[in-house]
Amino acid sequence: MNNINILRIGLIALAMMIAPVSFAAKQVEAATDSYIVQASDFDTAREAVIAVDGEITHELDIINAVGADLSAAQLAELSKDSRVKIQENRTAGVDAATDLAANTPPTLMPVDTQNVGDGPSTFMTHVVGAAALHQKGITGAGITIAVVDTGYFHTDDISKDRSGSVRVAAMYDAIENEKLSDGDISEGDFEDYYDDDVARDKNGHGSHVTSIIVNSERDEHGNYLGVAPGASIVSVKAFDADGNGTYLDVIRGLDWILDNEDEYGIRVVNLSFSAEPQSHYWDDPINQAVMRLWQEGIVIVASAGNKGPDAMTVGVPGNVPYVITVGSMNDNGTPFYAEDDTLSSFSSAGPTVEGFVKPDVVAPGNAIVGLMDNGAHKITMDHPEFMFSFGDSDKYFQMSGTSQSTAVVTGIVALMLDYEGQLSPDNVKCRLVSGAKPAVDENGALAYSVFQQGAGLANAYRALRNNNSDCANVGLDVAADLNGTIHFGGRANVDENGNYYIMGLDGYLWTDGYLWTDGYLWTDGYLWTDGYLWTDGYLWTDGTIGANGYLWTDGYLWTDGYLWTDGYLWTDGYLWTDSTQELAGINTWVQPE
Repeated sequence: MNNINILRIGLIALAMMIAPVSFAAKQVEAATDSYIVQASDFDTAREAVIAVDGEITHELDIINAVGADLSAAQLAELSKDSRVKIQENRTAGVDAATDLAANTPPTLMPVDTQNVGDGPSTFMTHVVGAAALHQKGITGAGITIAVVDTGYFHTDDISKDRSGSVRVAAMYDAIENEKLSDGDISEGDFEDYYDDDVARDKNGHGSHVTSIIVNSERDEHGNYLGVAPGASIVSVKAFDADGNGTYLDVIRGLDWILDNEDEYGIRVVNLSFSAEPQSHYWDDPINQAVMRLWQEGIVIVASAGNKGPDAMTVGVPGNVPYVITVGSMNDNGTPFYAEDDTLSSFSSAGPTVEGFVKPDVVAPGNAIVGLMDNGAHKITMDHPEFMFSFGDSDKYFQMSGTSQSTAVVTGIVALMLDYEGQLSPDNVKCRLVSGAKPAVDENGALAYSVFQQGAGLANAYRALRNNNSDCANVGLDVAADLNGTIHFGGRANVDENGNYYIMGLDGYLWTDGYLWTDGYLWTDGYLWTDGYLWTDGYLWTDGTIGANGYLWTDGYLWTDGYLWTDGYLWTDGYLWTDSTQELAGINTWVQPE
């Protein structure tokens, strides 16, 4: 045997000895986690991940980022790239709530109207002044609303408007990254899309929320069951059968909305989900996407969350100062008798860690009637006692939460834009806030803190009829905020006794001695002063945490004695948890009251 053959045999033997080790090493290296990789522009983020052989899973141009699966070694290598910011992908979920004591259909006083239907009696639209607008022909017609949720239940009362025309402009599955219609769905077979396993709402939350917004069925007295029965819908599915979704999927859904806003005429986005804040509002990737849509001229309506009644419980993206954040009130089944109205105890309260008053308004959120597929949705299977039949239909379900309140306000926004289509998002918020009715006691004092009720109960008629402008988001600059050159804080602070208050104003103190009672009245008799100053923004002088706290540009100083709770202390301006399983999604299930 010559020396060449001996060398070949030796090399083969060596390769066989090394192969198992190399294979094992590759198996270890193959273990990956999901991350959000962000840069100054999308191409840089993409190229940085490709350079370390990471797998790109999501293209998120809306926040100049990509989703990527990275091994530990790839993560370590990518972390050396100073051009990128890397955050772990988190999960998000939709919020739901219901009350075991409120599982019977409401029986309320009738009204005389024409064109009655066969739905259950409900006067939710009267509580918020929408019914009066319906009678004037203002139904949200011509306004397209994107609902980011679990999908929706195909039934004619959701899928079609009162005239029978298909109202669903498109369906997009952000989980599978699949568009489920061609935008001309009226020419196709609706059942084919609904029967598709990808398209179907397996949870039920999205169906309930969507029906509150647009249900074109009338009850037995002629009242529309939806707040904006003439509006159109784009359904964006970002949450699974359990109501959970990832940050990446939610942001991909928001990115798709931005890319398709012109094609479908999207003016409003409903976000009935929340996640626990893990950073300042400007560092959170979902919040960044939401702010980008607001900058684009799209009105964002977000839930406060169901973690109340404690202070500082508003979740992402409701903690974004620009958007309309909604809490829940309870009319106790008597919509024409206000003196037993209360704030829902589960409704999350502000202020935010940056000092903004949230929620902005409240709306009915207790035992709200909506449509679900009996026995087909996870929620209906978990809580069959809340399903009820009316006439020939067994598709009605009562559910509570700030998700439902958010849907009510989304419908109100559609009515406002139907009436005056040129309103900017800031002025939609201005008129909505200035038209709200705060809850006061018998002496005319606030019955609830502004950190619980915001400006009060939203009212569509008053919002539409007033001409206020430039009274919301005063002093804020969303473009600069997104660029990272300026960030903002609100007027809220906490004193040495733990009482939250608004700096510069008297009479807005929230103490720990607050008592829940049944006698609060939502009334027109209270006037907010000083031009809705709690919506003002104040500039963070350096965008970071200073040694002595937060210095406001007008001289307000948060000293070491004015500490927020330890749960809101983040290093380097933000802290993402190590777990990729932390939930952020449809709001947690709570019982109606």
